[in-house]
Amino acid sequence: MEEHKRKAASAELTDDTSKVNDILGANDSTSGESPIGASSSKRPPPESSENIRVRSQVIFSFWAIVLLFGLPTWWWTTSIYRARLPLQEMHEWADGKACRPSFPLKILIEAPSLHENEAQHLLRTTQHALDDLNEFSAHHLRLQLSTTAATSNASQISKPRAQFAKDGEDDIALTVRLLPQDSRASPEAILRPHSTTMEIYCSSGQLPTTSSGSSALASFIATELQDLFAEEQAIIAQILSGQFSSQAAQSQQSSTAREHRNGKRKTLPPKLATRISSRMVRSLKYAPTYHITLSLFTPASVPASWDIEAALEECFTPLLDSLSQISNFTVDTQVQLHATFSSSVQQPEYDATLGSWTLREEDLSGFINAAEWPLSPSIGAGPTVNFVLYVPDQSNAPLAVRGTQATSWLIPQWGGVAILNPPTSSSANISFPTILSKKAVQPALMTFSHQLLSFLGAPESPVSLPLQLKTLTRVQAASLLQSASSTMGSLARLTVALPSIAIPETVSDAVEKTLFRLRGTCDTLRNGEFKSALAHARIAEAEAEKGFFEKSMVGQVYFPDEHKVAVYLPLLGPVAVPLIMSLLKELKRIWIISNVRGRQL
Repeated sequence: MEEHKRKAASAELTDDTSKVNDILGANDSTSGESPIGASSSKRPPPESSENIRVRSQVIFSFWAIVLLFGLPTWWWTTSIYRARLPLQEMHEWADGKACRPSFPLKILIEAPSLHENEAQHLLRTTQHALDDLNEFSAHHLRLQLSTTAATSNASQISKPRAQFAKDGEDDIALTVRLLPQDSRASPEAILRPHSTTMEIYCSSGQLPTTSSGSSALASFIATELQDLFAEEQAIIAQILSGQFSSQAAQSQQSSTAREHRNGKRKTLPPKLATRISSRMVRSLKYAPTYHITLSLFTPASVPASWDIEAALEECFTPLLDSLSQISNFTVDTQVQLHATFSSSVQQPEYDATLGSWTLREEDLSGFINAAEWPLSPSIGAGPTVNFVLYVPDQSNAPLAVRGTQATSWLIPQWGGVAILNPPTSSSANISFPTILSKKAVQPALMTFSHQLLSFLGAPESPVSLPLQLKTLTRVQAASLLQSASSTMGSLARLTVALPSIAIPETVSDAVEKTLFRLRGTCDTLRNGEFKSALAHARIAEAEAEKGFFEKSMVGQVYFPDEHKVAVYLPLLGPVAVPLIMSLLKELKRIWIISNVRGRQL
């Protein structure tokens, strides 16, 4: 019985196959002409059901291997790994929505001649005057009293300095010491170049009383403090303005316009605006390490050496140690004899009225003979800052800049130059010694110190060097916060714009560390811990740059989809065409068989 069923099914399949072959043959005969010499009634013998079944199994086996093993293997070996990134948070940092940085500067008021209630009244009155003068709420001065009265006869007990150190003495921006002096007709403020204390001299009659609602002395102190930190405030406001997106910037501009209409906000004074503009031009981009090259150049054969190590140890190294919390510095020195001017620079001209040789101001930018002077543009990982001490030849000495008579100048983004003229003497035959002493080099190193601060972005005000370093700490913290936040936004936009780019785990780890340090920077800034904020910001900037410039990620940018097609098509084309055509032919045969069986039913 079973044998009979198999024979019947085989006969039915054979009949269907014959019909299919007839249909296919008819299609072939109608679609094309018969070959020459062949009979139209001749047709190829029909295939057996066994051959048809084997052919179908071969075709479907190939496609099963392709679909079940080939495609998964290809997908697994060629897929690009993309680690998950907190894109929303990265965009919020770039747009300035995740953090509104604040810079509360602590100002200590020392008033040993006042009773406690009088000192507190002076502090409150001065604070109110400061708040009225402040135009940038993110940067504000907060006064603290550092002395208290012990008895009513004006004997005071100072608050222990250890307590202030415990509260963060390093983060105290300034100390204001009130010193009564009856000979003073009006208050006077004195800030010495190497002091963090502003001394206010006033007469006893100018001291406020607790019954007075306002005080001329408080207004004077508030004005002096506001003027002292005006440049820092303007710089930080300019830095933070780049942290907002276009929508936030438009909102801030509309808010600023309302303040202008209401008379609450004034434009920057022209002198201050000029200083800030020149700072942007000359300042170097932040780097964790800078290389400093100190060079001695002379067109003659003397001086042939200089006592630079002793001079550096006394005049330059202390400054670098103070700047170590901002960046690291390496220093090397060199001496170049017979260093002539560049041919593009006009030779110095003698000015008989001044009795000196002069250089034109338009030639200062081309003073450096880059073709012959051995000045490397970059040594090591960080950028190089070049400082050149030029000793003119005896025949061209003394040498200065025409008009200003300056003997030093800055070359933006490159370095500084100082001219060392021989000491003035009545003798006509004056010359430099063979070896420059430490004393002779020290003035040039002091000039280079000021130029280095300018390159790092330190403001010109205040004049006190310790206060400039503290200001530079706050400015760099704000700059690095803005830079790292902007890098996070750029990385997020790059991730969305290029879906085929790889994102390894190292990038994800760098992003997590950056966001953690950015949060730490924002929190410590609000608490007035500016050194800690700078430390967090430096790490955030380094991690952000590390994640953005990951080598394995950047390499995928130069491997577009068009390149993949050009690689795969020559390899897979010859293999895919027979497989596709055979599959289509087999599907066509199955469709015809189903139609034949449908008509029979």
